[in-house]
Amino acid sequence: MNKDNVLKTLESLKKDEKKRKFNQSVDLIVALKDLDFKKVEHQVDFFSTLHYSTGKKVKVCAFVGAELKSEAEKVFDSIIMDSDFARYDKKKAKKLAKQYDFFVAQANIMTKVAQVFGRYLGVRGKMPNPKAGCVVPPKGANLKALYDKLQKTIKISAKKTPLIMLRVGTQEQKPEEVADNILFIYDQLIHHLPNEKHNVKDVYLKLTMSKPVKIDK
Repeated sequence: MNKDNVLKTLESLKKDEKKRKFNQSVDLIVALKDLDFKKVEHQVDFFSTLHYSTGKKVKVCAFVGAELKSEAEKVFDSIIMDSDFARYDKKKAKKLAKQYDFFVAQANIMTKVAQVFGRYLGVRGKMPNPKAGCVVPPKGANLKALYDKLQKTIKISAKKTPLIMLRVGTQEQKPEEVADNILFIYDQLIHHLPNEKHNVKDVYLKLTMSKPVKIDK
């Protein structure tokens, strides 16, 4: 799959789609093949930080103790102090899990985070994950840099169904930026597959309201 083909597909999507009253997202769809998800090594589950935003504001909530409270308040969309965990019953915890895209946790309170919120965040794949940099020390962490990074970070996952669908940009975004995101994701993905590109069946692009269009690989 090369940049020219991706750009041609993006152009055809925009050309064929009638004008909408909102800025449609561009979605990447990757159909996989010859994978046995009973084998852990065939499962896809990793984070990738793109060069460009996907055009969506990523909401981040942080679980912190007194050590990070002051700095975290300036950076994240919301913070929850460990002293307030007891206020979160099942209903509030489930609502919280839906509200935010990423959760960050201070390392020394991770056990408490898991006890109170684990069952609600875990099922959505939103537990603070060190692989995404979301578990931070109580001192010395650059929270602003982490927040900015998460604005371009996506989770790529296929553990039960051989299909991946991700937002990669918007209709009004520069085509070169969207194409860069697509090619970067594709390159990252094939290196997480046991037989690399041979496990990719087809790749499509679509707008929010359009039909998928296959990219000529």
